[in-house]
Amino acid sequence: MSYVQRVISNLQDRYAYEPVFLQAVQEVLHSLQPVLDKNPQYERFKILERLVEPERTVSFRVQWVDDNGQVQVNKGFRIQYNSAIGPYKGGLRFHPSVNQGILKFLGFEQIFKNSLTGLAIGGAKGGADFDPKGKSDMEVMRFCQAFMSELFHHIGATVDVPAGDIGVGGREVSYLYGQYKRLTHSYEGVLTGKNLLFGGSLVRTEATGYGAVYFAQSMLDARGKSLEDRTCVVSGAGNVAIYCCEKLYQVGAKPVTVSDSRGMIHDPEGIKVDVLKQVKEIERASLSRYAEIVPSAVYTPVSSYPEGRNAVWSVPCFAAFPCATQNELNLEDAKVLLANGCQCVAEGANMPSTLDAMHAFLDAGICYGPAKAANAGGVATSQLEMAQNASMQSWSFDAVDNKLRQIMNNIFMSAAETAAEFGVPGNLVVGANIAGFCKVADAMVAQGV
Repeated sequence: MSYVQRVISNLQDRYAYEPVFLQAVQEVLHSLQPVLDKNPQYERFKILERLVEPERTVSFRVQWVDDNGQVQVNKGFRIQYNSAIGPYKGGLRFHPSVNQGILKFLGFEQIFKNSLTGLAIGGAKGGADFDPKGKSDMEVMRFCQAFMSELFHHIGATVDVPAGDIGVGGREVSYLYGQYKRLTHSYEGVLTGKNLLFGGSLVRTEATGYGAVYFAQSMLDARGKSLEDRTCVVSGAGNVAIYCCEKLYQVGAKPVTVSDSRGMIHDPEGIKVDVLKQVKEIERASLSRYAEIVPSAVYTPVSSYPEGRNAVWSVPCFAAFPCATQNELNLEDAKVLLANGCQCVAEGANMPSTLDAMHAFLDAGICYGPAKAANAGGVATSQLEMAQNASMQSWSFDAVDNKLRQIMNNIFMSAAETAAEFGVPGNLVVGANIAGFCKVADAMVAQGV
């Protein structure tokens, strides 16, 4: 049995109840076999065994009071996965589905994503099983304050710097930061995605969505193709999807779909980004509201999706941008996309494609940008926010955007060159995994056991 298989088998025995985490580990570790064969020191130093276990796992009770005066209790977590190349860095997710296994998968992915940026940041993830949907601003504020009252013990500007994720936007980050500042009497860059009034960075809101489009452009440029005048499909309707749509228009493409947990919009005339922002960022409503405002839009509820599939991927397109959540695009979805002529997939969400779907894209030879590479724009710009905070400066929108564009192109080049070096040209999954792994593994070896 190979080194990789022994590590995976051991994890399967110990963490059978964490299937998404096991999926993420298998996707990465199987692709590392070529570099492990060339570098036996990684096995000697037990790098894989050390890499798959978080350095620290923190879980805690979050108790808060709702608007009716009722005491509510949630579970909070912070998975501090790896700090070999820099302070822990990764988002906070507030969603009913949050559990330790989900956050381990996200934190594990974050190690490699952060390494690929070329910046000095380690991997982490955190969150709570709290659902901000349907809660008042005051309830969200009280929950965030209670959450930070526990989390603040474990974070700091050079220790662990959380950011937002699903359910944690600018409102939540502001409440979290306000509580951290009250508890520590310290004004420092301990959270990213902050309001521009107190240390936030321009482009941070747009970064993940913009970055996915920049990565798609890099993939297509390498093949002499372009997004200009092309129809694109986008899933999700949160921060990543909104700004993915916005950037697609800026590069001359036309996004025609978005989706949320209740259904999807297909607007053949192109998604109206201003309406989408109104519905999702201001009204915080269902996408059915978008269809009420835009006559050309067709709303399809989840109950009317094809069985076992996501209807977004049935719309013919040149490029697809999964920007919602993990495992939202399965093998059958991939087959439909490919049959309809899709030539590019750039993942804006974390691990949105199942393993079978990923292999279908790779086998088809299309441009396929895996999440740890294609959606690294958010964390990259978070680190740029950290740099601005450390120097007490604020950079212009264009300055940050240009740095983001260059970082995304550098990630593509690193993944592409590494894939070619290991005999699988064009396979950015292998290229990204190996490139991200080597930097972290070499740092772990150098720092000793």
